[in-house]
Amino acid sequence: MGRIGVDLYPLKSGVPLAQAETFGKFLGGSPANVAVAAARLGRRTALVTRTGADPFGSYLREELLRFGVDDRWVGEVAAYPTPVTFCEIFPPDRFPLYFYRLPKAPDLEIHPEELDLPALSAARILWVTGTGLSAEPSRSATLAALAARNRAGTTVFDLDWRPTLWDDDPHEHYRAALRLATVAVGNTEECEIATGTREPHAAARALLAGGAELAVVKRGPDGVLAVHRDGTTADVPAVPVDTVNGLGAGDAFGGALCHGLLAGWELDRTIRYANAAGAIVASRLACSTAMPHPAEVEEVLDTCP
Repeated sequence: MGRIGVDLYPLKSGVPLAQAETFGKFLGGSPANVAVAAARLGRRTALVTRTGADPFGSYLREELLRFGVDDRWVGEVAAYPTPVTFCEIFPPDRFPLYFYRLPKAPDLEIHPEELDLPALSAARILWVTGTGLSAEPSRSATLAALAARNRAGTTVFDLDWRPTLWDDDPHEHYRAALRLATVAVGNTEECEIATGTREPHAAARALLAGGAELAVVKRGPDGVLAVHRDGTTADVPAVPVDTVNGLGAGDAFGGALCHGLLAGWELDRTIRYANAAGAIVASRLACSTAMPHPAEVEEVLDTCP
């Protein structure tokens, strides 16, 4: 549930936008990419979001269907254009993003009364993001969707901190969502926004104290730390990879995390699988079209120590 848009990426790395001449057009937005990633791994997925009533909106719905993502809860908002996001690609670790979501993104116009609460409650996993909390009415809708589940099944709160998309203090809203989630996922910067600390073990403990049953802290080149309330811990190293574009790696990780949780795998196996999926996408230019198939993830796992 949440953000969707069109990604426009330069087709040549190391070129600033001012000098870029050719771009690739892709489905984007973190929740949309997570849905695509899970669908690539064989899961039935759907997206709750909004686009503009424009050609880019039509393109996004067509892409969701092409990737196998159910679009029945994707609505149109005539008042706002479909968002576009540009990035610059400077491997291995600099990928500036430029969001064009003004005057307001349609995906922030999800109203609580529009939600299909029975469907949201019945889903085995619901994935929501911090960006969904950044403005009304999306904030109320996101919290209503979380509350409707009453912590049943698996409810993932992706901390998804995008400071340029916020106008007010996020801390209260993050705490409210965390109380209603069973899984919290974020990198160290996002964990600091949610908990006040970026030290991975302390952040994991704080996320658990805030309400999550499972805390997943992504540490970039230092790997991933996952801690369950029952004491189970997975501390998994990063998968070595020649990075082409690191922007979609977290979304591939998210889709694979959902896949492992649905499969009922042990925590260590789930995190290793998600790590491998993320590494594959980091080695590719795009995000949505780069999401791996199961055989590709297994191949990477077979070569990892």
